[in-house]
This record gives sequence, C-alpha cells and structure tokens, in this order.
Amino acid sequence: MKQLAAAHQLVTAVLKGDRRAIARAITLAENGTRETRKTVSLLYPHTGKAQIIGITGPGGVGKSTLVEKLVKELRKRGKTVGVVAVDPTSPFSGGAFLGDRIRMQDLSTDAGVFIRSMATRNNPGGLARATKDAVHILDASGKDVIIVETAGAGQSEVDVIKIAQTIIVILAPGFGDEIQAIKAGIMEIGDIFVVNKADRENADRAVIDIQAMLELSNDEGKWRPAIIKTTATTGEGTAQLLKEIEKHKDHLAKGEAELRQKNIVETELTEAIKQKFTEHLMGELRKSGRMEELVSRVLARDIDPVGAAEELFTEQTGKSGSKAE
Repeated sequence: MKQLAAAHQLVTAVLKGDRRAIARAITLAENGTRETRKTVSLLYPHTGKAQIIGITGPGGVGKSTLVEKLVKELRKRGKTVGVVAVDPTSPFSGGAFLGDRIRMQDLSTDAGVFIRSMATRNNPGGLARATKDAVHILDASGKDVIIVETAGAGQSEVDVIKIAQTIIVILAPGFGDEIQAIKAGIMEIGDIFVVNKADRENADRAVIDIQAMLELSNDEGKWRPAIIKTTATTGEGTAQLLKEIEKHKDHLAKGEAELRQKNIVETELTEAIKQKFTEHLMGELRKSGRMEELVSRVLARDIDPVGAAEELFTEQTGKSGSKAE
C-alpha cells in the first residue's frame, strides 16, 4: 500500500512538471523496479501529446552541439523541451559515459528544458531499455517537444525509429559517414538529413552524394527527405532545420502519423511481451535446474544452442496444449 501511495504521489508531481519528480521517475525507470512499472502505467494515459524527434548519426559529427542549438531555437518559439541523450555505458560505473553534466550547460538553468543522459547499459539496440519510459515520463510532464539523441553506435542507430516520429540523420563532410550510414541502414530511416560542419571543404559534395543515394530509394508520393546544411558551432542552418521538422510534422498529420504511431506502439508491445515471457521462462528454467542441464549438454556438444531452444519451445507449447485440453 505504501508503494502504491508513493507511486501516486510521484505521478501527481510529474504531471505538474516538477523537475525533481521527473528526475526521480526516470531514475526508477533506469533501475527497472516494480515501482517504475506502476508509475509509468499511471502516467501512460497522459502521454501522446509531445512531438518526438530522434537524432542519430555516427559519432563525432556534432549531434550534441546541434541538439543544443535546436533546443535554444525551440525555446525562442515558446516550446518546452525534454532531451534524452543516450550515451555509451561506462565500463566502471555502468552509468552514462559522457553524462549530462558536460552537455548543454547553457540550458541547465532554463526551467523549460529538462535534459537527461542515459547509459545504453550494453543494450544491443544501442538505446537504453528505459529510454521509452523516459520519453513517456517527459511526455506526461507536459513537454511540447522531446528529442532523443542516440549514442552513435553504428548499426544500432536504426533503433531510434521505434520511438520517434521524425528521424534526423546527421552526417559530416570528410568523415566517410556516407558509406558508414549506408552500412548501418540509417539512410533508410531518415526523414531529414543534415550535413553538419558545413563550413568544411566538400560539404556540397556530401549533399550531392546524399541526394544521389536518396534518389535510389525514393518512392513517388511519399515524403521526400530534405537535406539541410548546418554549422552547429555557430547555429547556422538551425532555423531552417526546425522549419523542415515542422513540415514533416504537417506531412504526418495528413494521414501517416496514425500509421507510424501504430507501428511504434506495436513494436513497443512486442518487445514488452518478449521481455516478460523471457523473464518468466528463464526464472522457471533456473528454478527447475533445466537451464543448468541444457548448458551442460551444449558444453558437451550434445546439442547446439538453437537446438536446445527448439527443444524448450516444443516442451512449452506441449504443456500449453495439454493445459488447454
């Protein structure tokens, strides 16, 4: 009862936009406690109002600097902003390697901005498992725009499409990013492409290369991604980028928004089901000693891991069938 009362109290404070309550709720989400699940469940009916922007791209292209300038531009227009910056995990503390202490220090005193760094915690997807919960918490707290900045971890960058409505892919001239982007698959998910550090040589060449690659996959009638040149250190191009973000938002509002949101929710539900079933099954296997038995058989090369999983699947589906009868 005390935990439930505490969750309700925390939810009430988050809905009022209390910064300390928001920070505590996100910390609970990172820790993955039962209290977290109750808090997020209570907040969920109050979500769905924020515009969620995903910013991705290889490391070193200036994502954080551009996010800072973008937030300042949004604040000039009276928008409240939440930023979730997903960083690599520290091998020592398990926390965010960069941390929000050194990110966007100029914005730290702005009551209309909430910034949180989150460690990937070695999640294969490159996004922290609690990132979705953090976005829901910021959404429920009343933030108009939420920006999710990814860690810059190659293939994992495509995971941002599972959470954001508008995806911005940032590249920089002379980094070989175009080839890396193709390999990572992020060219396929971008709604807007940014060539940052446009004051460098070959910036125009980078734009032409991106245009050529987009021509290969462009479908008639669908949104045609814009390519914007920016210099994040000076803020040049930021206003134009925000204009393109608004254009994409208007485009989604004409019909695609509902489909994209349905895909996001379906993916989130699928992952939640997988996690719950896996946790339950692994608990049962360890309790019964079946897990240890299978590990021993795999070590002895009597069976391979996939074969062991198939054997377990057959056993579980057989049990389910017999219960149904």
